[in-house]
Amino acid sequence: MMSTDRAAPPPHVAFQVFLDGNIAAVRSVFFYVLIGNYVGLGALAHEVGFSFWWMVMSTLLVWAAPAQVILVSTLNTAALFEVALAVTLSSVRFLPMVAAILPVMRRPGVRQRDLLLPAHLTAVSVWVEGMRLLPLMPVERRIPFYNGLGVGLMSGALVGGAIGFVLAARLPPLLSAALLFFTPMAILMSSARNSRTLLDGLAFGLGLVVAPIVAAQKIGLDLMWTGLIAGSMAYGVHRLRERWRGRPS
Repeated sequence: MMSTDRAAPPPHVAFQVFLDGNIAAVRSVFFYVLIGNYVGLGALAHEVGFSFWWMVMSTLLVWAAPAQVILVSTLNTAALFEVALAVTLSSVRFLPMVAAILPVMRRPGVRQRDLLLPAHLTAVSVWVEGMRLLPLMPVERRIPFYNGLGVGLMSGALVGGAIGFVLAARLPPLLSAALLFFTPMAILMSSARNSRTLLDGLAFGLGLVVAPIVAAQKIGLDLMWTGLIAGSMAYGVHRLRERWRGRPS
């Protein structure tokens, strides 16, 4: 009986696949969005007296622009516990992404430690591109490719942060704030592009309607409530449609 295990590629092939992930990152719109986004973060870090190397370490370890904005802007004004709690709560949204992307890379024989780096590299930009590109390649090449993709996109963030930090004295505050808006807009456009099924499109459209209503209520956790409400409504419509289609004519 033949084994169903698919062996990992040899080191030289894995390295080439890793480089392919780097190339895919540079070709992604998110690479340039992250540069612009982190230019604003670098300028903010300089403005509040956050050191350059601590900003670099926050990108490597936190790897989430909203959480880094919280860290940089509140570290000198709030208790350490409060900052840590706020950063943690801001990053909880990545857990569903990690839970969704890891099964795409799993195969018989993969060790848990092989998935630690992909889990850490998972950010919204990496996740969106990974979910789009990984299904197109053999399963045994997905981990090194995803690692290359994540490292490539993180490199763009590091370059942008360095540029923003150096140019902080010349960057107007309004431009810094505008650059931080690039990431959510890119995610919105990418989500619209990837909404291929009726369920996806309905959830996306309902989310655009529900989000401002939830935000106007000022109940907090706007993104979570928008996802729950719009996603549940879309799923309900999908189930009704499937039931109606399954009825005998």
